[in-house]
Formats: sequence, C-alpha cells, structure tokens
Amino acid sequence: MQLFSNILGEGPEDLIIMHGLFGMSDNWQSLGRKWSEHFRVHLLDLRNHGRSPHSEEFSYDLMVDDLLEYLDQHQIDEAHIIGHSMGGKVAMLFAVLHPERCRSMIIADIAPKAYPPHHMDVIEALEALDLSKISRRSEANDQFGPELEPGVRQFLLKNLYWEERDRLNWRFNLKVLSREIQKVGESLPPNAYYDRPALFLRGGDSWYIKDEDIDEIQSHYPQAELVTIPNAGHWLHAQQPELFFEAVSDFLGGQ
Repeated sequence: MQLFSNILGEGPEDLIIMHGLFGMSDNWQSLGRKWSEHFRVHLLDLRNHGRSPHSEEFSYDLMVDDLLEYLDQHQIDEAHIIGHSMGGKVAMLFAVLHPERCRSMIIADIAPKAYPPHHMDVIEALEALDLSKISRRSEANDQFGPELEPGVRQFLLKNLYWEERDRLNWRFNLKVLSREIQKVGESLPPNAYYDRPALFLRGGDSWYIKDEDIDEIQSHYPQAELVTIPNAGHWLHAQQPELFFEAVSDFLGGQ
C-alpha cells in the first residue's frame, strides 16, 4: 500500500513519525518542522487513517509491510522511527522484523504488552454521529455529548473533511477500525528482540507504561531507555511538546 506522507527538511538522516489510533500526520506538524532542521522528516498516515488508502485488511503485520514498502519507495536504507501508541506498536514490530532498516526507535506511551479494547466510548460516539445532518465541525462537537473530554473531541474532529461539496466524512476508516479494534491492543510476539538504540517515553499521568512493564520492555529491547514526561497523559507529545522534543532530540543526538 502506498502511504501518504508529508516530507519536511533535507537532513542527511531520515526520521519517520507514525501517529496513533484515529490520528494522522497533521498531528505532528509542529514537532516535525522542528526536527526538520536536522533530519528529513516523514510524517506518515498509516493505512485506514488520514490521506492514506482505506482497506478492509488491518493488522500490525500489514502496517509493517506498508512501512517497509514506503522505505523502499523513497530509497531509505535505514531510518530513525518514532511511533505513538498504535504507531508505536508498528515501530516496535518493524524494528524486530527489519532491524537493519531501523537505526533507532522512539516509542511514545505504549508497551509491547497486550491491552484490552478501551476505545469503545470513542467508537460508540463516532458511530452515533449522523454526518448527513451535520454541516460544520461545531455541530458535530455538540452532538458528541459529555461522554468525551473536550480534548478528545477536538482531536477527532480534525479528521472531518468535505468528501463532496455537501457531505462531510471521516478521514479514518471507522467501519474497519471499529470491527478490528481488538487487534490494536495486540502484544508483540514473545520472542521479539531488537538490540539497537531505543527510547520509550511515557506520560507521568498515563497508565499505558507502568513500572512493572519495564522488565518486559528491556527483555525485548535491551538497549531501551525510559523517560517519563511529567504532567502529561497519553498524548504526551501534544500536552508537553517542549519536554517531548527535548527528550527525543537528546536521544537522537547521541546516536
């Protein structure tokens, strides 16, 4: 699958950035521009997200294949890879399956363990929204109701676009993501192993990476470093962008 990307900068090394579930490349524009002073930055839309193609097939193996195809298309021998949440799972598996193509990896607030489905409130809110009766984002926001936090609503509403002159639609493939939501939380294979530089960042207020997960992380990624971003939850790169930028830049500067 040919993924959509926004490429920033002309640095000597390539930096791939992959968003999380219901996200898209646009979410990383500000940080991407800052890193583009030293890297050629690739902001990707993963399959069934953003401007990349929609598909009835959805799995981490397929997303790894998509990333490998992207590197080949752009003649990238190896790259530094950043992934948040779902994108972090893609990065972790890619590094294991293709270590020679991943110079280092940066994982934002996700561990290699399995997670139970926990986005059902978001999916239910999205499926309850009747886009045929909505003509602007503010109307969609009003229809979401109080179940979703304002920050989550705004994050989702960035995906609304005019599919036709008089019809709004989501950039993500809601039907497939809803059907395959259990796959998003899948663990890495038990024998997964990648012995190159790795940085794991977690939000200080997030539950996705717990202290008891550290041994498992280092069993798969023996060079892994862990940095906690204070006063940040799961969307740590958006909630504390300066601290996130500094932590990642310090790590990349040491490679």
